[in-house]
Amino acid sequence: MQERLPAPEFESPTGSVFPPPAGRRVYCNRNMRLDQVKAVGFDMDYTLAIYRQDEMDRQSIEATVRKLVERGYPEELLTMKYRTDFPIRGLLIDRKRGNVLKMDRYRYVKRAYHGFRKLTREERRSAYHTRRLRPGTGRYHWVDTLYGLSEVAVYAAVVDHMETHGGSVDYGRLFTDIRESADLSHQDGSILDSVLADLPRYVERDPELGVLLHKLRSAGKRLFLLTNSGPEYTDAMMSYLVGDSLGEYPSWRNYFDYVVTASKKPSFFMGKAPFIDVESGIETRQAERGRIYSGGNFSDFQRSLGYAGDEVLYVGDHIYGDVLRAKKESTWRTAMIIQEMDDELRVLREHALSFERSASLEQTHAAVQDQLREQQARLKRVERKLGDPEIAEKASWEAKRVLHRRSIDRLRSQLRELDAERLELDDALDRAFHPFWGSVFKAGSEVSSFGNQVEQYACIYTSRASNLAQYSPMHYFESPRHRMPHET
Repeated sequence: MQERLPAPEFESPTGSVFPPPAGRRVYCNRNMRLDQVKAVGFDMDYTLAIYRQDEMDRQSIEATVRKLVERGYPEELLTMKYRTDFPIRGLLIDRKRGNVLKMDRYRYVKRAYHGFRKLTREERRSAYHTRRLRPGTGRYHWVDTLYGLSEVAVYAAVVDHMETHGGSVDYGRLFTDIRESADLSHQDGSILDSVLADLPRYVERDPELGVLLHKLRSAGKRLFLLTNSGPEYTDAMMSYLVGDSLGEYPSWRNYFDYVVTASKKPSFFMGKAPFIDVESGIETRQAERGRIYSGGNFSDFQRSLGYAGDEVLYVGDHIYGDVLRAKKESTWRTAMIIQEMDDELRVLREHALSFERSASLEQTHAAVQDQLREQQARLKRVERKLGDPEIAEKASWEAKRVLHRRSIDRLRSQLRELDAERLELDDALDRAFHPFWGSVFKAGSEVSSFGNQVEQYACIYTSRASNLAQYSPMHYFESPRHRMPHET
């Protein structure tokens, strides 16, 4: 295998080294020329606003559980402990069986939990591999946002608690109640009011955000903010994030040509709702620069923006609401913000030697497997010869049979040792990523369903929006050359 040479580094006129370090890098699935992008749009929550996930999860869980108890669930749910370290993005809730699943790109369930009990391989096979799994049906629910992690934490804990204490659980009804309770908690201010009351506790303020927006504007690109958050929350959050970031911008609004709040994505990309001017309350089909709107729709907005198709780059965190729908309903270019990448890259860096060892074990296993098949084929030929009643020098053929059997036993023993070491090592690497689910991007040796969606729908992806400031506004993002198996 040819060794991959490191990318050459050079120093930019500003003194920064390019390419950026791994944690600040933008990764490319699909070639994209920023010089041809005329407008750049941003989602706000989990895109410009990087939430502290543990704090958000705790607040969301408390609000959700209070509403569950109000619906008649046991009061002990209020004092239970909930594992915020249990869920990751890309999981699938099975409303019928009460299980939480992780699939690879081919919809093969690689891991599953019922409550906090890990299902065995036989249980997974019986439940999900005897017929085609259909994740798009009402039986299943995708966990595709960081907002949804708290719901999984509550679901697994309540299932575990109620069944441990001998109660019966309607799994579908329970998840519906959790979803409705979480949504209501966001709508009635139970969560958002707490966030606004103590923004530093819940939100990490990125000092480079204003620099990014200024850099894009200075390159002549139009900027827009397109968020599902309401206008009051948006104003408070954006004022905190960039309100006093750069002296040239007296208000966060000065960074953006267009601001659309309460957009109701993903329906924004498919619907026909009018824009409502937040200050005047007037409905309109034409968004004007410098105004703040709520509602609206993709067709009218794109016409107001004056740019279309691959002239527009939209940056968001939500596979379905931001990235997938923007890609399916338009030809906008897409960038996905994946906060989890910091941890993923850390594990890849800290355990680099273990990953190399795992790859070496896999190659050795394949080579030994080939030798075993060869010895088994030779043994069959010898045994066929020994079955011939007219065989000459039978003792010599018997000796060959013994030798082949010994070789087969030795190779099988070697395979068992390789399997044991590889299994132990891969389990340790999975735990390094996440104690329950492993890497968010991988499921075993395959790309996970989440990783597959990132590859399909995100032209570029990175850990935070400000990483784009590491690149020139004219940069050409070029994806690695894809190789089919016969090319490697």
